[in-house]
Amino acid sequence: MVGERRYRHPKSSSTSKARKFSALPIVLYLILLIVLSLAVFILYTKDILLDEHQVPFLHVQKSESNQVLDDALWEASSNYGLRSCVKPTSKYKHASVSDHFITVRSNGGLNQMRTGIADMVAVARIMNATLVVPQLDKSSFWQDSSTFSDIFDEDHFIEFLRHDVTVVKALPKHLESQPHARKHFTLWSGVSYYQEMMDLWKENKVIHVAKSDSRLANNNLPLDIQRLRCRALYQALRFSPPVENLGNKLVERLRLRSKRYISLHLRYEKDMLSFTGCTKGLTDAEAEELRIMREKTSHWKVKSINSTEQRLGGHCPLTPKEVGIFLDALGYPNSTLIYIAAGKIYGGETHLSELKTRFPNLVFKEMLATKEELGTFTKHASQSAALDYLISIESDVFIPSHDGNMARTVEGHRRFLGHRKTITPDRGGLVQLFDKFEAGAVSASKFRRHVKQLHKNRFGAPRRRSNPMGIRGRARLRLEESFYQNPFPECICRFDEAVK
Repeated sequence: MVGERRYRHPKSSSTSKARKFSALPIVLYLILLIVLSLAVFILYTKDILLDEHQVPFLHVQKSESNQVLDDALWEASSNYGLRSCVKPTSKYKHASVSDHFITVRSNGGLNQMRTGIADMVAVARIMNATLVVPQLDKSSFWQDSSTFSDIFDEDHFIEFLRHDVTVVKALPKHLESQPHARKHFTLWSGVSYYQEMMDLWKENKVIHVAKSDSRLANNNLPLDIQRLRCRALYQALRFSPPVENLGNKLVERLRLRSKRYISLHLRYEKDMLSFTGCTKGLTDAEAEELRIMREKTSHWKVKSINSTEQRLGGHCPLTPKEVGIFLDALGYPNSTLIYIAAGKIYGGETHLSELKTRFPNLVFKEMLATKEELGTFTKHASQSAALDYLISIESDVFIPSHDGNMARTVEGHRRFLGHRKTITPDRGGLVQLFDKFEAGAVSASKFRRHVKQLHKNRFGAPRRRSNPMGIRGRARLRLEESFYQNPFPECICRFDEAVK
């Protein structure tokens, strides 16, 4: 019995080991299968959640493989060998001394005044007049008391234009007390109109121009007049040394923070929202405050505005939230440095936070400069706007949330300087996408794809000025693209043409 037990014991032990050995691969296979299943489930679930919840964030990790994509976000389109060309033609003659004078009261904000002054330089040339340094608007919404020399380099302006137009700082004393012809020149007028206006010289030595904005046509003007407008705006109207110096410092400080930056003209300000009647995302109290402001502003002719119709028509500035979703859809990482080129954002941090949650790296001029450096800038809206203008011109990418005067003028200047990247949002198209996106009718991935497709030709590449089709008469003039938004082809040409 004892021997029998000794024999059976080793047999039982051997069988047990064999069973354990044969079961081990099966266990390992099952573990591997479970791990792979979990990985597939997590990835699949992540995509579903992204589409279901419409999360508009792209958390892209930096790597060498993403470098090409990253560069594409910042690099400007090819300029196809085009460059600025503003030299007069061989037929252009130096200005002659004139005893007739034009005085000007510029109207509007900084860039409305700048383009108006450039127009008045050309008008003075056409009418063979001496131009008195223009007075700036002190009674508009901004209530800015700045003089011409506070914002612009007055001596440079006079000297630079000496061969084009005689410019003086003030009327001669003997003409100050004489009657002046006060004139509201017709909007978007051509050379023939101003030649007719020269009849006023028969009885007057001085013509006072009450408003300067948009007094010259965008198209069908002599080449030398168009190039004079460019010389006046881009070269003669240089900012004053204090503005230039601080603007350059702020650009340098932005570059210390990041290699590249976006300048965002976030026109989400009280006056713009009130004027356009746009109330998307605002409280009832805020909407009522804007309505009251519009009612009280006498020179705003339209009082009753349907906010929904305005927005669907693409006439409203993008909200901070919409800007954040738009930038993310284009592919900009949430670490992007964004300079806010704007005045006081309506609703302050409450509305701005809707952009900041997506792009926290927002910078204002008050964060770049000391209180001492800003000094009088904070009390003068046009001087402060000049800083925003300089920073926007030098930015890697410029994006306006609305197509106002600054947006158009900065875009034109960046085209003049070599077609620097400017992204102009298609607000009408975006509104439809935003609404579908919020309603869950389109996935996050499809939304991004549609946004990029919608803007593939809106990055500031060279093109000729656009004109409305099928519209005639003076109504057409109002709808033409501004000369200062796109001075091509008169002030932008190929290298060989520029040399000639």
